[in-house]
This record gives sequence, C-alpha cells and structure tokens, in this order.
Amino acid sequence: MTPATGRIAVVVGADGATTQALFAAMVASWRASGARIAGVIAEAHNLPDRSCSAGYLRDIASGTPYPMFLETAPASTSCHLDAGGVESACAAVLDQVPTSDLVVLSKFGKLEAARGGLAAAFEAAIAAGKPVLTTVSEKHRDAWEALAPGAIRLTDEPAIQAWWRTMRPAT
Repeated sequence: MTPATGRIAVVVGADGATTQALFAAMVASWRASGARIAGVIAEAHNLPDRSCSAGYLRDIASGTPYPMFLETAPASTSCHLDAGGVESACAAVLDQVPTSDLVVLSKFGKLEAARGGLAAAFEAAIAAGKPVLTTVSEKHRDAWEALAPGAIRLTDEPAIQAWWRTMRPAT
C-alpha cells in the first residue's frame, strides 16, 4: 500500500508531550475553521512512580478518552501500555475515516509496528487517500517506512501548517 506522495506527514524531532500538545492546538484551530478531523491525540496519565508514559488517547471528534495503561505492568516489563485500550480507540476512529478531511494519529510505535494498536486506522486512512498526520518512534522507523514510504518529514508548526494548507479541501 503506497500512499500518494506528501499526503502522509510525520513530525520528527520534538518530544512526545510537546508534539501532542501541538497537535491538540492545531486540531482545535482547524476544526474551528470547519475541517472534519478524525483520530486520537495522546495525553499523559500524570500518575506517580511510572516508568511508562502511556496515558490516554482522546478521540478528536467525540472527546472520549481511551485509557491505554494497565494499573500494574506485566511481570516481564516495566511498561504499563494496554494494547486493548489502544485498539478500542482505533475501532472508534475507523468509523470516522471515510468522512474526514484529515486523520491525526498520535503515534506509530511498537504496537503499530507489530500490526496492532492504531495500525488499522493508519491503513484505512492511507487506503482512503486521506491526509494523515502523526509522529513515529525512532525505534520503529523501518516499520513506518514500509507502511508509508512516501511520507514527508516535518519538524515544526510552520511546516505542519504549510503542509495542511496544501491538504485541506477547498472551501
């Protein structure tokens, strides 16, 4: 599955919390101007004594939070990531993709590299020819590039805004 060149954008360089806050602010602005945006944005859990930052995925359209952390990490890891929570968020996004102008997905990470998590939402958006905005874990760059070889890399808000101006539907 090869996306149209430039329709898939990945933000690189900023830390996760900074990028997610930027996504939230831009999405709010774009929605206020009438854009139909599907997807999820990550939010921190703010729980003490956690080595894993998995928190919530907030559905952009409905505002529904999907917890993506386990209360107790499995014995074999310190990661509290709950794949089931991410897959629930993905299922909600899948129904929104066909009528969206843009799909914003918080991250392509270890779950997606293993074809779980938000992978089905990425695939649905790409297959539908929708613009996609995301971030990618450096550890999973190869899996990302296999999914979206034509993706462009953006580094800051002005570049993201310029990309969106070329993607948004004419009003």
